[in-house]
This record gives sequence, C-alpha cells and structure tokens, in this order.
Amino acid sequence: MTEHMPQGFRLAGLHCGLKRDERKDIALLVSDAPCTAAGVFTANLVKAAPVLRDQAILAGHGARVRAVLANTGSANACTGEPGLRDARTSAERAAALLGCTPDEVLTLSTGVIGLPLDMVVMEQGIAGLVPALRPDGWADAAAAIMTTDTRPKLASVQQGGYTITGIAKGAGMIAPNMATMLSVVLTDAAITPAALDRALRHAVDRSFNAVTVDGDTSTNDTLALLANGAAGNASLTPDSADFMAFQHALTTVCLSLAQQIVRDGEGATKFAAITVSGAASDADARLAAKAVAHSPLVKTALYGGDANWGRILAAVGYSGAQVDPDRVALHFGSAAFNLTPLQVVAAGQPLPYDEAAATARFTQPEIEVLIELGLGAGQATVWTCDLSHAYVDINGHYRT
Repeated sequence: MTEHMPQGFRLAGLHCGLKRDERKDIALLVSDAPCTAAGVFTANLVKAAPVLRDQAILAGHGARVRAVLANTGSANACTGEPGLRDARTSAERAAALLGCTPDEVLTLSTGVIGLPLDMVVMEQGIAGLVPALRPDGWADAAAAIMTTDTRPKLASVQQGGYTITGIAKGAGMIAPNMATMLSVVLTDAAITPAALDRALRHAVDRSFNAVTVDGDTSTNDTLALLANGAAGNASLTPDSADFMAFQHALTTVCLSLAQQIVRDGEGATKFAAITVSGAASDADARLAAKAVAHSPLVKTALYGGDANWGRILAAVGYSGAQVDPDRVALHFGSAAFNLTPLQVVAAGQPLPYDEAAATARFTQPEIEVLIELGLGAGQATVWTCDLSHAYVDINGHYRT
C-alpha cells in the first residue's frame, strides 16, 4: 500500500538482536514537535509493564508526546518492578538522544510473556534507531513490530489538508478489547485532546473492537494516536464543523489496519464478515456477531468450506443477545466474488436451498454470513478468519 506521510514525523526500524534471526525487531516513531496524544489499551487485568507506564503518562493532565519506541521479542509482561524499570530506562535512553523528557516517549512491547527485556541489546538498538530516522521510514517501522505476522500492516488517508497514517501488528492472540495488539497512528492535524480521544474511541469501537482471530485478548494491546498540528489547520474540537470528517478518516485508517490483521491471522485461509441485523439493539447485534466469529466450530467450518449453518445458529443462541428462534433468518454470500447472498434458513428452519450453491460461497477466500434476528433495528458486523491446522502448528511451538 502507498503511504501518505504526515508532516513533521520521522520513523525507523531495524534489527538489533531481540529476535534470533535477522528480522527487524525495534522501531522508533518521532515527531519534530510535541504532540497531542490519546491511547486505548487492553482490558486484560494482566497488563504488561509498557501498558501500565503509557496509561499513567496519558492520564496526566496536558500530556504531550514526542516519540513511540516499540520492541518485539519480549512482551515485558508479568515481569514485575524490573519490567517497569526496563520500560522507564528504555524511554530515558531514547529521550536523551532525542532531546526530550522520558515522559514524552511511549513504550510498546510485543513477544513472549514473562521474558525480560535484554537491556544491553535494547540500548544498542535505540542508539542505532535515532540516526536512521527519516520521513519515509514507514515500511521499516511497520516491519520492525511484526511477530508471527507474515506481512506489515499500513494504512493512510489524506483529508481536509491533513494526513492520517498508521501501522499495526497482530496475527494471533487477537480479540481486542479496547485496542489492537500494537498500533501507532500519526497525524499532522491540529486537534484538541478531547476531540482526539473522542475520535479514537469512536474509531476503535468500529474497527479493532470488531475483529477477532482466536478470541484471546493480549496483555499488551495498545493503540497510540499522536497529532502534531504540522498541517496548519484550525484546531479541531468536538464541536468543530470538520470534526466528523476527521473522525471518519481516522475510522477508515483503523478499519483497514484491523481487517489487515484478520486477513493475516495465524494460519488463516479465509476472511469472513459476520453481520447481524434486526437485533433488539446494536449491543445485542455485536454480542451475536462476536459469538459466531469466536466460535471454533464455525471457524473450522469456514476452513473446511462446510456451510454448516447449525453451528452459526447455535452460537447466536448462546451469545447472550435477545433471540427468538422462530424469527431467525440466515444467508451466505461472497461479495468479493460476486456471489449474492443465498438464504438457507427462514423462521429458524432450513429452506430447500441448493447445497452446492451454499458450499460454493463457503469455499471462497472471502465469505459473508448474514444473520437476521427480526426483533428490531440493531446491527453490527464483526470480521474474523478461519481456524486451520497451521494455527495449531504456529502456537504449539511459539517459544521454540
């Protein structure tokens, strides 16, 4: 994907030795000026040291951020006070080279839980990153935050004289609850902290919180959003006439990144959109869609190309959403391959549909599952992938 470069940012990514092979493993994203910042983090009660540190920084009144330092190899989670100290020390080393304060540097980590950071290697990496910073360093930074990802994730939008560009990583342990695995989004728009936070939460709810790979919420989920105002636009507030346009553009970037994560899910061969309509509320629609998207039985049916609609209705039934089984309808489609939705269930019972036509839709690499509850106007879509043999192979040997 072609990225647009927000003004006033420089990035770098390189290999310093945190990974055993030669892949890039440490990244730095820097603004020439202090940024308004917002973040969303994992709801997991077991939080990594960098998550705790970044939350404390962004909770501070008038917090300003200059840089984001991200490493792979170690999640720096379940590492206690030494882990917090290592996160602080990493920020201090970067800040000293950048000429800012440590609290202006956010730290992100991903990798094996319980593994301490190798601070000798980290410091060598930080020293190498600063001279490597450049405005077009997006691809290097995106590659440097990958773990089991097979490709970097990057998305970019230009809107109203400003640019919003982001990177993300994630392929497994994906069931975001407040954020994604790791993502950094940068914009040169001028925007107030309140407006930035509101736009971010709106975008995350419709993107990263609407995808799942395997139903596991990480200890390290973090999405950091920085705005440096270099575009020179009138500062956006929640009441600005142009605020909604910014919010929409940010949502577009976040949705692209979130869907890229699902498409690159560990061992994934299928991408599926689960849409629930006619629910009693949007919240109920989300409950039902997530239950289907999380279900191992549904996900293995996706992998096998088996249009097993009974598994889908069973997941809807246990989702916690209000359901009247006698009103449920179900369709299978594949818009990407011009296969219109085929109705297989009406009023909770199977129709005399063409099994071959249903199978044809389930064997495509992109699948639509459309569920109608017939109870109201609630609607939601959750994006997921299949569950293959390769997922087990990857996660059965993650540390080896």
